[in-house]
Amino acid sequence: MNFSFYIAKRYLIAKSGNNTINIITIIASFGVIVGALALFVILSGFSGFKTFTNSMLNDSDPDIKVTIVKGKSFFYTDSIASIVLKTAGVQSIATSIEERAFLQYKRKEHIAYIKGVSANYTEITPIDSILIVGQWLDSDYVNSAVIGSGISDKLSLGISNFGELLAIKVPKSGTGLILSQSAAFSSVGTQIVGVYSGTEEFANRYVFVALQLAQKLLNYQENQISSLEIKLTDAVDHDSVAEALQQNLGTNFKVATRMQLNALTYKVLNTENLVSYLIFTLIIVIALFNVIGAIIMMIIDKKNNLKTLFNLGVTVKEIKRIFVYQGFLLTLFGLSVGLIIGVLLVFLQQKFQLFMITPSIPYPVELRFLNVAVVAFTITILGFVAAKIASSRISVGFIER
Repeated sequence: MNFSFYIAKRYLIAKSGNNTINIITIIASFGVIVGALALFVILSGFSGFKTFTNSMLNDSDPDIKVTIVKGKSFFYTDSIASIVLKTAGVQSIATSIEERAFLQYKRKEHIAYIKGVSANYTEITPIDSILIVGQWLDSDYVNSAVIGSGISDKLSLGISNFGELLAIKVPKSGTGLILSQSAAFSSVGTQIVGVYSGTEEFANRYVFVALQLAQKLLNYQENQISSLEIKLTDAVDHDSVAEALQQNLGTNFKVATRMQLNALTYKVLNTENLVSYLIFTLIIVIALFNVIGAIIMMIIDKKNNLKTLFNLGVTVKEIKRIFVYQGFLLTLFGLSVGLIIGVLLVFLQQKFQLFMITPSIPYPVELRFLNVAVVAFTITILGFVAAKIASSRISVGFIER
């Protein structure tokens, strides 16, 4: 066994005759344990929250969305359909129309977006799986609509609103003097058949109706739409397919993946993750000052032993290495205990849902080996640096004094 490592292990395990040093060593270990635990739990929380957000975006946004660069609508021709369907990786296509609309129910009003979707829309995004009440659009029901839970709350509107219909109004295109409300808006009354949940923005944004109803309300032609929403086959690279579609469709169209459609959301998540990591790393750095203090106190306490070792021929470099190992072992002990407790807490949260965001939604966490590796690497490196700083106090003059 390495001589310096052996002595370091004995110093760490053996109880010092000075009770103050024992207390400082315990405090230093506790600081590393808490730092490792906190950093691991935070990283696991962000991993879980990112997965949770991804699952919600999967329910609300398509794999790829194609829109026109200039204007609000375009004509969906056979040539466009052929180009898209022949692109490798494309599984199915749905057409949609999206337009800002004015909603009115009884005496309450709200501005949102009307979204007309084709009958196969649920093949593209599984929005029917996030319905909290009612059902998805059915061709058997005329002028039916599905609204977000946020809109439902704002308008105090539920399903089967037989007493009074939800009025959807959109501005009419054209020029000239507006003499009445009927001349300014196209309007239709709809019956709510379902309410969906999702992110706050999504739940406050859309009223889904059949594509034909939206075309009639906006005075669009039969094949006039706002966007193509595309479902890709499994295990294909979304960016590669998007690039191929963009090249095939030309510069008149804009092709965006789900990640590009929600670029701000992903940027915020990644930024918050990084900032939290840096903040808790700073806390760990502060905690490691206790490790430095504990090692320095141990060096002072073992000064006579160090002098004996030096007289026996042990070099100053080897003596320094003893306390580097001691600091490293102290850090490693705190890291191991902190990670064990952290993994246990994350597992218990996944299994028993101890902490809740809402009464029905547990705080999402995720066990990832990457998070364990990041915490281990961070604390190991910082602990090694702390031990090097503490051992730098040792010199020939210090030992022989």
